[in-house]
Formats: sequence, structure tokens, C-alpha cells
Amino acid sequence: MAKILIIGCGSMGYQLAKTLADAGHDVTGLKRNPPQAATENFKFIRADITSPTDLQALDSDFEHVFFIVSADGRNDSSYHDVYETGLNNLLNQFTKSHCQAAWIFVSSTSVYGQTQGEWVDENSITLPSKSTSLKIVAAEQKLMAHNPTNVVVRFSGIYGAGREYLLRSAQQSPLIQQSPPYYTNRIHQHDCVNVLVFLLAQRLAGIRLEQCYLASDNNPAPLWEVMSWMTGQLNCTPPTAKITAPDHASDMNKRCRNDRLTKLGYQFIYADYTAGYSALMPLKNQ
Repeated sequence: MAKILIIGCGSMGYQLAKTLADAGHDVTGLKRNPPQAATENFKFIRADITSPTDLQALDSDFEHVFFIVSADGRNDSSYHDVYETGLNNLLNQFTKSHCQAAWIFVSSTSVYGQTQGEWVDENSITLPSKSTSLKIVAAEQKLMAHNPTNVVVRFSGIYGAGREYLLRSAQQSPLIQQSPPYYTNRIHQHDCVNVLVFLLAQRLAGIRLEQCYLASDNNPAPLWEVMSWMTGQLNCTPPTAKITAPDHASDMNKRCRNDRLTKLGYQFIYADYTAGYSALMPLKNQ
């Protein structure tokens, strides 16, 4: 049994906490506004990571820490609060309390700035054009430099129940870039949780982890292909080919490799978009 702190207990953090507690671990979830009458099999602590005084009550004997915090908004100030102020406060508190916990830090493939459908992996350069993504890059680098056992996991576009943007778009006769292809990368939210559980299990088994893993499913696919398949499955009007590339292509058009993760032994629950979205479609048709 390991003593684990999960910083950020939103949808992903909550499911991770429940899964690890079910497995017998001693789990604490840190959340700004935890439920008042929690009945879960893990503990909550109320704290805001931007407040150093809120963190003073943290135990000093955590063995593993997961950082799964999202910014409140898509602006520099919100990202600064999480990835600079919040992260610095946590590292300072753990240093003062001599806590030697190894971290798993949830990041994003937005750290890549490649724009022409290039393949990217953990060794690819991370020079995003957005200042918010640069803050994530800086946080990654700070955490990996702080402790060589700390691990960064870069998730691609997360989808699942409650994250059904593409399904909604498919039902609205979308205009989609067809040629040249505009690639998209996805991972089902169940796989996100399972990847984190898997990496912790490898660490507990004494397997040496790399400092970075790219977590995306096995099929980075052109958006035209994805939407054409979806509209066919939903019996909707097929997408219309857009002559010019979408405005956001310069930020997102790349293909993500997951070789490092799969060679370690991870097997996806939903290996591609057809498997993952097929499981969601009955929800849309009820």
C-alpha cells in the first residue's frame, strides 16, 4: 500500500483516487471545494494551491503525488496561477517538510508547436506558439529538474462522457479541411485514468520510468476521416470539404506517437476513435 496525494480532484482526479483507493492505497485528494459530505473510500483536503498557507497542513510522508490541475480559464493569468504560482508553492512546501514523494504530472500535447502534420514523440522539440502552452513547458521542465524520478504525461485531446464536442459537431453539417489532411489526436478519458494507474504500478514494481510519456491512442487520424465516419454512424449529413485550412491548424496539426508507452506494456481500452466513439454513441441516441 502506498500513501498517495492527488492534487486536483476533478473528473479525472476523482476517478483516479477512487481506483487507487479501491486497490488498497491510502489516497488523499486535494481540492479547493471538496464535497461536504464525502462518502468516498479516500480522504479529501480542502486547499487552494495558490495559497501557501493552505498547504501548510499537508502531510510530509506522501510517497507519490499526482498533479492533475487545470487552469480556470484559457488566459495567461489562469495558467500562471496553476503552472507557476501553484506548482512553486507545492514544491516549496514539500521541500520545507522534507517530503520526498515522486510526482506524476499531467501535461498536454499542446506543448508541441509542430503545425504541418509532423510526427511527434517525447523527444520532439517543444516550442508552442501560445504563451499558455509555454507555461506548461516551463512547469514540465521545472518538475523534471527538481527530481529525476518525476514523470510528465502528455495527454492528447481527451474525450468521453461529458466531453462529446466532436459528436455534437458531426450533427451540425460541419465544414472540414480535407486536403491537405488536418490531423487530430485523441485519448478516451478512461484510458487517461488507466495510464496513470499503469505508470504508478510500474513504479511500485521497481521498473524504471522515463521522465516523459506521450499518451494518445493508436490512430492519429485526419479530421475529415473522423467526421466522415461519425456522420455515417449517426446517419447525419456528411461533412462538407473546406477549401482553406482552418484557422487553428497552425496550433494543432500534428501526429502523436505512443511507442514509449505501449512498449512499456500499456494496452489501450479504446485503441482508436472508432472504438471510443462507438461506445459513446448509444448515449447520444437515447
